[in-house]
Amino acid sequence: MLTSVTTAEQLARMPQDGNRYELVEGVLNIMSPAGGRHGRVTVRINKLLAIHVDDNRLGATFAAETGFLLATDPDTVRAPDAAFVDQKKMNTLADDLGFLPFAPDLAVEVISPSDTFAEVEKKAFMWLDHGAKLVLIVEPLSETVHAYRSRSNIVVLTAEDVMDATDTVAGWSVQVADFFS
Repeated sequence: MLTSVTTAEQLARMPQDGNRYELVEGVLNIMSPAGGRHGRVTVRINKLLAIHVDDNRLGATFAAETGFLLATDPDTVRAPDAAFVDQKKMNTLADDLGFLPFAPDLAVEVISPSDTFAEVEKKAFMWLDHGAKLVLIVEPLSETVHAYRSRSNIVVLTAEDVMDATDTVAGWSVQVADFFS
């Protein structure tokens, strides 16, 4: 029964039913399937990030199904649409079979038609509060990126701008328009 899932361990043992879930302060949340544009933009960002990270041996990238354990008692497991973890942090893991026990260095959230900006921004703040260095909120409809480095250091970028993440992912800067092409 879904309502009885309140811990990360229970979440990890749930049978695959075609849905994605997150656990927020012990409360199970179902995540609606994304639409086509969301999926296309998410794959594009993951591809651009993964190629750069792999080519430069910077760490590891993760897709939307990856859970990050941010807190326990009550448990919080969140899953960004894309993520990067620096190699030094990856080296601290004995294995990566379960949920990763920290926030990613970079978390990317692509807004779905069913999301409100306020909901996604709340999630961005949660990533930052648990140690993420950079959170990108990507808006496919307006083709903008909101780059959060703290609760007060927020920059909004348009398709004409370059998204510079070199402070978090060494050497990675991308024309914002490339996320949407």
